[in-house]
Parts: sequence; structure tokens; C-alpha cells
Amino acid sequence: LLVNTAGGHELSGLGDARTSITTDELRDHLFLLADDTLEGREAGSRGGYAAAKYLVQQLQDRLEPAGEQRQFTQMFSSNYRNLLGVRRGSDDQLKDEYILIGAHYDHVGYGSRRNSRGPIGYVHNGADDNASGIAALLEVLDAISLTAPVTKRSILFAFWDGEEKGLLGSQYWAQHPTVRLEQVRLAINVDMVGHLENDHLEVIGTRSMPG
Repeated sequence: LLVNTAGGHELSGLGDARTSITTDELRDHLFLLADDTLEGREAGSRGGYAAAKYLVQQLQDRLEPAGEQRQFTQMFSSNYRNLLGVRRGSDDQLKDEYILIGAHYDHVGYGSRRNSRGPIGYVHNGADDNASGIAALLEVLDAISLTAPVTKRSILFAFWDGEEKGLLGSQYWAQHPTVRLEQVRLAINVDMVGHLENDHLEVIGTRSMPG
């Protein structure tokens, strides 16, 4: 993704980008999104709206809006909202291609027999699923925006809503894309990275593209 400016030895801005990602910032994002006051972030709920409002605040001044009508939001279904922002690439030709990095920010709210393995009717905080993925995505965004590594292609950040109700947000975007699908060269989905077994991170779909 990054432009090589050091004779093949180091990618421009990569070291600074790494050091900008901190445990404290990851924890702050996660604790806020998983707090009881957000009531489990169910899609379409007041807690889901509060989470979306917080995320839009993180996108402002860092990315260009990439939703509908030059906004960060893409509304769908019953007051659900995807959040989309883009950082433009530097290459005159490749900047029209996109790396899509996404994560869902909704959870199951108070939980029901359909979606809960625990007690029903209590706040399901969704710290792992998927406040952890959102925290990781925000820190990637922070690293890219603050340290300004130069990327040839544009990077599209997507925060999906309605995932717990059947992948609704990402499905809606695929059916109503805000950039042409053929311009997306790679899609990365970040989900439940807060629960590592034996310090192991699982990457699925590694054989779905060359390399």
C-alpha cells in the first residue's frame, strides 16, 4: 500500500505509523463503545446512533466523506447507517482504485433468544464483537492520518451497521456501492480481534486472491 522511498529497505512513514498505535487509545475506543450507556449498540437503536455519532467525530478532519450526498453516512433499512470515509491516494492512475478496510460497529443490544448465549434482556456490551475491531480500525485510521504515509491507492474506511441482523450493512453497500465495485482491489474485514487464543490472530480468505 505504501510508496517505497528508501531504496527498498523501509516504507515511507511506516515506522511512525506503527508507533502511533497505542494500547491506551485502543482501550479508550473499546471501553467507550462497549459501555453500558450505549446499550449494546443494536442497529437502529439510540445506542447504535450514539456509537455512529462517536465514529463520525473520529472521521471528521481525517477523511473525505464517502457516503451519500457528500456525507459520512449511508442510510438504509429502519434507520440503520453505514459510515464511510476515504483517504485519497497519491498516484494519478491508482488513486481511482480502492483498498476497502471495514468492520461492523453494531451489536445485539439487550439480547434475545435468537442472538444471545447468555442472560436475555441485559445489555450485551459487544466488547469483542466488535468494539475490538472498530478500535483497531480507528487506530489504523489514526496512524494513516497523523503520520501521513503516502499510499498509491485510495483507502476506503467502512463502518458497517446491521451486521448482527444478517450482514445487512455490508450487503446493502455491495448492492448500492458508493464507489464502483470494479475499483475495489482488496477488501479487508476486521472482526473480533479482542479475543486471541494463544496470541493467535486468524486470517481467513488468504487464498482468495493472488499473493
